[in-house]
Amino acid sequence: MNDSTNLARTGSSTQVGQAGRAGQTTPAAQPPAMTPAVDIFENDAGITLLADMPGVSRERLGVRVDGDNLVIEGSAEVKVPEKLDVMHSEIRHPNFRRSFTLSRELDTTRIDASLKDGVLRLHIPKAEEARPRRIEVNVT
Repeated sequence: MNDSTNLARTGSSTQVGQAGRAGQTTPAAQPPAMTPAVDIFENDAGITLLADMPGVSRERLGVRVDGDNLVIEGSAEVKVPEKLDVMHSEIRHPNFRRSFTLSRELDTTRIDASLKDGVLRLHIPKAEEARPRRIEVNVT
């Protein structure tokens, strides 16, 4: 299944919508992947995404902006102790993949990313012209 999520500002709220239909297949070039759970928060400064990517190290994580799309990809490394064979594993596809369509009011050149305890944190600031500002009114 191909997952795409839109982040578009409408009024004062951020809309998140899923795109994709049952029966779609993953392109042959990409291995099957799980969709990481993502929490999205917005404030006057920008948007923060928290993506659950357990077992993914910094070296096995990819975050990129391609046009208006933000793509998060990662591969979890499941370590098996020496001299033990895996009898049962619930992780069939240790790959994660998720993409988002970003609003043009976000400044994608200043994305801040960090990974801690299996949680990827991305902060995408709003462009200066998109931030709320107070207008002084003069009394004459």
